[in-house]
Amino acid sequence: MRKLLLATAAILIAAAGAAYSQDAKMSFFVTSVGSGKGADLGGLKGADAHCASLAEAAGVTGKSWAAYLSTSDTDARDRIGKGPWVNAKGVKIADDVASLHSDANGITKQTALNEKGKVVNGRGNTPNRHDVLTGSKPDGTKIADQTCGDWTMSGAEGAAMMGHHDRTGLDDSAAAKSWNSSHASRGGCSQEALKGTGGDGLFYCFATN
Repeated sequence: MRKLLLATAAILIAAAGAAYSQDAKMSFFVTSVGSGKGADLGGLKGADAHCASLAEAAGVTGKSWAAYLSTSDTDARDRIGKGPWVNAKGVKIADDVASLHSDANGITKQTALNEKGKVVNGRGNTPNRHDVLTGSKPDGTKIADQTCGDWTMSGAEGAAMMGHHDRTGLDDSAAAKSWNSSHASRGGCSQEALKGTGGDGLFYCFATN
């Protein structure tokens, strides 16, 4: 009996260690799903809560999460902490805010994983889901009138700036390869409009601590 108890305790300790290792690791992901209501995320508060919910469902706890989204009075780059950030596989995305917004960042289709550690569909996949909501310029600052009413709109009105998590577009322009500022949504802020250009209402989440 004593041996059984010791063995059980060892297994529990090992499991706790594995969980702690995972918790300490992932600090960046692309959401596996959006709100289901297009660009209506319930504002920044709702988007942040969505990040936290997905992370916790994936077994990552003890972190504060922020969606990489700009609004009419907030810049996405100021919401996400200081870094460094790594994905679910422990691959570094960036050391800090400056490197995240430079050509030195590590965001590619292979590294911009969702919270489950899975690759997100990009250009060439069916369906294409590479349009990621940001409302931001390449430097991470806000773009006027391209935040779908500060992430509260889901109809035919409004527009949202989006990036390509796979760094791939219709051509070789800087915009087509931008992870955070590629093009605006067309046809509004609805789920259908976002899907129409190769998106699904997904967004980036960063751990701020």
